[in-house]
Amino acid sequence: MGIEPTATPASVGMDAAKLDRIGPILKAKYVDSGEIAGISTLVARRGQIVHAARVGHRDVEAGLAMTDDTIFRIYSMTKPIVATALMLLHEEAAFQLEHPLANHLPAFGAVQVLEADGSLAPPARPIEIRDLLTHTSGLTYDFMADNPVAARYRQAAIMHDASRSLEACIDALAELPLAFHPGSRWHYSVGIDVAARLVEVLSGRPLGVFLRDRIFGPLGMDDTGFGVPDASLDRLAAMYGLPDLVGADYDATKLVEAALAGDNRRRDVSATYPTDQPDTFVRGGLGLFSTIGDYHRFAQMLANGGELDGVRVIGRKTLELMHTNHLPDALMGWELMGIPNPGMGFGLGSRVLTDVAAFRGPGSVGEYGWAGAAKTYFWVDPVEDLVAVFMSQYMTGMQLPDRDFRSLTYAAIVG
Repeated sequence: MGIEPTATPASVGMDAAKLDRIGPILKAKYVDSGEIAGISTLVARRGQIVHAARVGHRDVEAGLAMTDDTIFRIYSMTKPIVATALMLLHEEAAFQLEHPLANHLPAFGAVQVLEADGSLAPPARPIEIRDLLTHTSGLTYDFMADNPVAARYRQAAIMHDASRSLEACIDALAELPLAFHPGSRWHYSVGIDVAARLVEVLSGRPLGVFLRDRIFGPLGMDDTGFGVPDASLDRLAAMYGLPDLVGADYDATKLVEAALAGDNRRRDVSATYPTDQPDTFVRGGLGLFSTIGDYHRFAQMLANGGELDGVRVIGRKTLELMHTNHLPDALMGWELMGIPNPGMGFGLGSRVLTDVAAFRGPGSVGEYGWAGAAKTYFWVDPVEDLVAVFMSQYMTGMQLPDRDFRSLTYAAIVG
């Protein structure tokens, strides 16, 4: 199934010639150089698709070109979807953001903080549900190299054991200490995996079922889920790039070493991101498969204030709450794996642009979105009524094709 423009660029204030540059420039800079196997891009403005391009291959060795219906492992672009799912339950008054997490997941009521001297201490305040979505909970990630708790995550196989259910994974997590006191700093983490388990507890349904019934089904996201049917496996993009970020005994230090060594090649990530375990490999921070067309439908729903094609998924005011900066001034200027993100605050599941000049790139105050470890990226700009999606399958590379895509896209706005 192809993705066709639904309006001319001029009719929505965009320059067709400048949009037409996106594919060739990204191809010359990233695909022809051999850095990224294939790229798919989509731009929509005022609810209309005005650009869709595919360059390169979804599978180089098999000679399969990138197509509109290519399926991607979207890694952390799972997070905004799961955050939206949790906020659907907020709309039903199932919880309030300031509620202690332990109200609904009691095991987290006994969690302690690992202090700098190696001692354990009670948290200065309980983990609140909002902390999960803003990455201020005190949790961390296995691959982080900036705190000793991450190593305990690796030992406990929090990330790399795809055979363990979400419930079992979160139960194991609750037995480990926090890396810092809740609310004291921003730190990327498995918080939204915990939020995913909260969706299951509050709704009484498995996460995959809840997402299908409340988001994917209503939006017609037929190729999005925690697995890929056998009949669709030929559409799944192969993975290239650096070693598996969530692999056993792998961390950010080894990632840098691999990047410096130029260790870029085809990767088998099936052990940590399987296609055939949709009822077991269910997570909140990663795990979903999707196409660029499906993800556009999700992002367009957000841009439309919660509805698409006459179907309302979530309320406009809930989305406004989600995509407002929730970080206090003291936590602004957050870093992800040592990389600063100036001009960015954080909402409930997505980053939020707060200062265009500090960001050092085009955009608008209030623009929001997120990325995935395998070079996938999307953003929604409410000021410009713009949605853009970038898809590839390149594991944690140092390249920034998403920044180039942003520059090319904003350059095409003329009205």
